[in-house]
Amino acid sequence: MKEPDGASRRVSFGEAFRFWLKLGWISFGGPAGQIAIMHRELVERRRWLSEERFLHALNYCMLLPGPEAQQLAIYIGWLMHRTWGGIVAGTFFVIPSIFILLVLSYVYAAYGNTTFVSGLLVGFKPVVVAIVVEAVLKIGGRALKRRAHFLIAAAAFVGIYFLHVPFPLIVLAAGLLGFAGARLSPETFAAAPKGEKESKASSLNEGASQPDAESPPLVIEDHAPPPSHTLPNRGRVFRVLSVGAVLWILPFALLVAARGSGGIHAQEYLFFTKAALVTFGGAYAVLAYVTQAVTSAPFNWLAPAQAVDGLALAETTPGPLIMVLQFVGFMAAWNHHPAEIGQTASAVLGALLTTYVTFLPCFIFIFVGAPYIEVVRGNRNLTGALSGVTAAVVGVILNLALVFGAAVIWPRGLSGGTDWFAALLGAAAFFTLYRLKLEVQWVVLAGGLLGLARVFLVG
Repeated sequence: MKEPDGASRRVSFGEAFRFWLKLGWISFGGPAGQIAIMHRELVERRRWLSEERFLHALNYCMLLPGPEAQQLAIYIGWLMHRTWGGIVAGTFFVIPSIFILLVLSYVYAAYGNTTFVSGLLVGFKPVVVAIVVEAVLKIGGRALKRRAHFLIAAAAFVGIYFLHVPFPLIVLAAGLLGFAGARLSPETFAAAPKGEKESKASSLNEGASQPDAESPPLVIEDHAPPPSHTLPNRGRVFRVLSVGAVLWILPFALLVAARGSGGIHAQEYLFFTKAALVTFGGAYAVLAYVTQAVTSAPFNWLAPAQAVDGLALAETTPGPLIMVLQFVGFMAAWNHHPAEIGQTASAVLGALLTTYVTFLPCFIFIFVGAPYIEVVRGNRNLTGALSGVTAAVVGVILNLALVFGAAVIWPRGLSGGTDWFAALLGAAAFFTLYRLKLEVQWVVLAGGLLGLARVFLVG
């Protein structure tokens, strides 16, 4: 006998809680790796939801700003166990990385000049450059399907690299251009040929085993009616938005009362809130925006090389790669701590505030938008706008690759000579990632060990 809401069996909240706790510690590999882990665990092994349901949820999350893997966890947790299920899934997805990165950030800030830490970073940074270059190729291969997309990507690169146009304006212009193009010339601005969406499913299914007769029945079936708590409800939207507003305003009000509106922590709260709302394209795209902002006037919170170091540290931890923003928040408050509180306390507070405002919108986007996004899925005009944004993101990430690559391979400028160790290690890491398909955490670890060997053996 089937359970209500289209479920063939139920997964207890405790069982789901244990899985989400485990996922937070094993979610290496960036968004692609994290999505693959969830697919393998939830669709193939545990059969908590079908392939179709999984991809449907993933498509929801790809429409939103923010880390799509964490939003996918929130969505699936919410689908299975209502609001608290989404809160648990999304929170435990990031909790391990919060504490690990706090420790690494403190070691970096307090002892960054030690031989051991310096050696690790010597190896980490070229690998990070390779990872970003690989991201350009992978995202570009998926996003640039039409000549118009290549033109938008090129314009975005020129805008951010040469003209220093702010990232949000680039996203807005690309979205408007894609929307207008979809209306005026659908063939030119179509996001992808028919059948493109199926390739995502086939790539996730590559090597997957088919369920046999002993496999447990699906919890959420393909064509089952949607659970009642996922149906659109205006009252629930109002409640979620009201709670979300309180959860954002109350900490900010307390912060202003304690530290003033012009202090470093209030500035971080506002800036990273804005960053969380324009993070189309994932961690690499938002890092390009954040790096441009925090390393130049009016903020000047940290140096470009420190942003590279932060991405290297974030690559070594589980959880979403956008956690690199926590490192940026830590270092900004470390470098500009108020006189009345200690440097470490200031940095920890800056890191936690940054993380809070980075992920708070993710929960609101899912709880408010998920029931409604399906209504507009397949809309040609919306698809055109999103394809324009995605194409622009490719140009932005290319900018990030060049900025990071120059900082690592020519650390003292072009006239200061080439760091051939960094250049060769970056090339080897790229080949290992792109051609040999080795998992990213092993490449990062190998880079760190080679960096240590170089520092201790060569000096």
